[in-house]
Amino acid sequence: MLEPALDLTAFWDALDGVPTAADAEALFVAGGASGPGSPAAGALRRANLDRYLRRFGPAADTILVAEAPGWRGMTNTGIPFTSMRELQDPDGLFADVPFALPPEPTAPWEASSRVVHAALRGWHGPLPVLWAVFPHHPFVAPDRLTNRTPRPAEVRDGAPVALALAEAVNARRFVAVGRKAQGALASAGIDAIAVRHPAQGGATQFTQQLAALR
Repeated sequence: MLEPALDLTAFWDALDGVPTAADAEALFVAGGASGPGSPAAGALRRANLDRYLRRFGPAADTILVAEAPGWRGMTNTGIPFTSMRELQDPDGLFADVPFALPPEPTAPWEASSRVVHAALRGWHGPLPVLWAVFPHHPFVAPDRLTNRTPRPAEVRDGAPVALALAEAVNARRFVAVGRKAQGALASAGIDAIAVRHPAQGGATQFTQQLAALR
């Protein structure tokens, strides 16, 4: 399938310009050696994200926004709210998209990714574009297999990327997954509807609230 035309130049420029602290991992740096934290892994994630946005972006009118990538999901696949399990699901949302598989994933699944993909199966119309307001993976140093809350400055640095993405795909609304994501967007001047985060017992409420937005 030929992907629809989509100008992502400003988006990639904004993403590449986000500063990276010592305890954050830039996920989309291309070229170099192998390994889950390597530039080669960054090239794979970048290619997957580009293919994802070109496949689903042109029709989307909503961006579903996380706070930051988690080590079990987006850090492997390059796609927000998507772990290896969703990427390889033959009956899933991405079944017809030939994404690349990382050779050394850090985890096979992520709980929140499963809930988000299950909820989106009932979405009416074009699927929302998935994104993270801080696009790097923030971790508790020195362990990259952890997650930490992004700092206010990191959120501010990441906000222009979300805005560039919205402009590229012509999205008309932001939906924040969790109050932290909503607060992060608000601190950057972006108004967003909030839905419950699916973690820690929030799966049912998240699914119900997302269904109400279809």
